[in-house]
Amino acid sequence: MFPDEVRVEENAMAEKASPAEPDRRPEVAVPAEAGSEQTPQAVGQPGDSHERSEENQEGGEQRAKKTRRQAKSESATTLDAGAEEGGQKSSQMAWYIVKVQTNREDSACEALKRRIKVAGLDRYFGQIIVPVERITEVKGGKKRVVRRKLYPGYIVVQMELNDDTWFLVRETPGIGDFTGAIGRPTPLLPHEVNRILAKLAEEKAEDAPKLKIGCRVGDRVKINEGHFANFEGEVSAVDEANGRVTVMINIFGRSTPVELEYWQVEPAA
Repeated sequence: MFPDEVRVEENAMAEKASPAEPDRRPEVAVPAEAGSEQTPQAVGQPGDSHERSEENQEGGEQRAKKTRRQAKSESATTLDAGAEEGGQKSSQMAWYIVKVQTNREDSACEALKRRIKVAGLDRYFGQIIVPVERITEVKGGKKRVVRRKLYPGYIVVQMELNDDTWFLVRETPGIGDFTGAIGRPTPLLPHEVNRILAKLAEEKAEDAPKLKIGCRVGDRVKINEGHFANFEGEVSAVDEANGRVTVMINIFGRSTPVELEYWQVEPAA
């Protein structure tokens, strides 16, 4: 057998031993037709969820800031309204006398002022005063200036009487009750208020304290100091501005006026 014939036979045997390979063609993607129910699904990118989270967080912070700004604005408006209201005093005020503990008039007055301020009821209250006058006393031959209360155990309050103000005054330490009928405070009459305010104005206007002269015209007194010591006589004049008194005494059977310092005389026994 020739060599060419041997090679032809070998090739034929090899083809019979190995099956034919299938025809492999590249697959071509077919686009979806318009109106088809099948739609391509979006495939999420790895950073999409992180971006959406940041956007939600920023939106929440902006909403919180806006809420805080609105709250501050409303608070400022409320404070401004309260300030305007507090600046306008009530037109329904009257003057009342309030009982307090004796010798604690000043402390009770200050305590009441503090409670009014804390409670925010300033618009219902006016003046709160302890009516006093300054006088000069002489004890043991020494002068001293003292403040004498016109109404010991009482203070005078200008206020509008309602449930809140009544309760606030009554619950202040050192304060008792209002004067008047039981359960019904009675305001002062206009002439009584004018008398108290006049005393207060005199107290503020006086440069020198008022002298306390313990005698009046017509009183029988005894001279306790000076050239006419132990003489007795009748007071004929009192000079409160200068603190002097004129006493008529009997000298050699005649009534003679003698001018003395007010502290040189005392009531006759």
